[in-house]
Amino acid sequence: MRPKLTGSESSRLIIIRGNSGSGKSHLAHAVRAARPRGVAIIAHDVLRREILHVRDHPGALSVQYIDLSARFALDNGLDVVIEGILHSESYGEMLSQLRDDHRGLTRCYYYELSLDETLERHRTKALAAEVSEADVASWYRSDDRVAALDEATFDATVSAAEALQRVLMDVGWSRDLDTAL
Repeated sequence: MRPKLTGSESSRLIIIRGNSGSGKSHLAHAVRAARPRGVAIIAHDVLRREILHVRDHPGALSVQYIDLSARFALDNGLDVVIEGILHSESYGEMLSQLRDDHRGLTRCYYYELSLDETLERHRTKALAAEVSEADVASWYRSDDRVAALDEATFDATVSAAEALQRVLMDVGWSRDLDTAL
């Protein structure tokens, strides 16, 4: 059975993927800060680790839960930012289907950083005391893009402000740039 269409013609779905420590969560929160209200953040880490407390693998409960959460928010008038590592082999099919089913505007982004850059950014996080560099390296995927999502790529040369500007412009919220910066 094909999932039903979700959201409205005016809703926005933003998908931000990439390796640990790349800036996904920061960007998601900056997007929400640029809007007065109405943006739900669906954070992979929160749903998988804190709510479900499950390991990440193809077919994990977190795949369905992220899909369900996004559809619920979109169907109830919210714009949605999904952010997380979201490895292609586990989440690619679900994210592609969600994009296909979304009635409104969907834009997708992928942080493509080297392992060295990923580890450097990880060292600046509060979580670095709890999560080892070996763990971060074990989760690392080079070029894990999902072709069906047509993801725009942010590399190490793109600043947080530039990434935010790109996302807000892509979804038609560029008037909110002054608020966010």
